[in-house]
Order: sequence, then structure tokens, then C-alpha cells
Amino acid sequence: MKRNLIAILILTVGFNAKILAQKSQWVSLKVPQLRCWECKDRLEKYLLRESGTHGDGGIVKWAIALSTGTIRIQYLPGLMNENYIKTSIANAGFDVEDMKATEDSYKLLPPVCKRAEEGGGPQKGKPCHLPPM
Repeated sequence: MKRNLIAILILTVGFNAKILAQKSQWVSLKVPQLRCWECKDRLEKYLLRESGTHGDGGIVKWAIALSTGTIRIQYLPGLMNENYIKTSIANAGFDVEDMKATEDSYKLLPPVCKRAEEGGGPQKGKPCHLPPM
């Protein structure tokens, strides 16, 4: 019994080490609503939850460009794929590439983070892609 437990432990540790040793990949995604600091903060908080408490969720890091509405995400392909990342962003309430945000999450977004056709985004005379003072 003790040998079996030790063997399972060794296999589990070896499998996790193999996944973490994999080369990470980058994906660049267009998120049209991602134009202000409030939207950026909201999405980053969601991605922190998705990446796991110890970074074991598969997302390594990301970079957001508010001026172009894009996000680059580095991830471990053994733990997730590009479609999973897109689904996660849609679950946060944001449209990504060809995928629409989930309706319930979208409703929770503040007005500035809504789609442009619904009155969201930067308001005239108030550039929101600049950092808050």
C-alpha cells in the first residue's frame, strides 16, 4: 500500500513537472471593447482568477494594448489552448475575435466597457486609454 502511494506521488509530480517544463506559447487577440483602464482592470482581475492561485491555470502572463484594443497572452499549451482563452475572455463579458461575450457577464460591465454601438467606449473629449491621474 505504501509503495503504491509513493508510486502515484512520483507519477503525479513527474507529470506536473512535464507540463510546466513545456515551452509556452503566445496568442494575440483583438478585444474591441478593451479601450480604457476600467476595462483593462476588470479583465486583468478575471485573468488572475483564471491563471490559478499558484499560476497553475495555464496562463503565464499577458500584455494589453489599450490603443489598439489587443491583448497578448502567454500560456502553457499542455494546460489550455487558444479557444479556452477566448472563452475565458468572453466569460469576463468582452467580445474577442469572432466570439461574442456571454450575455450575463456583458450586462455586469460598466457603461464605458460596453460595445460602441450601444454607447460604450471612450466618450467625446474624455480619452479613457490614458492612465488615471
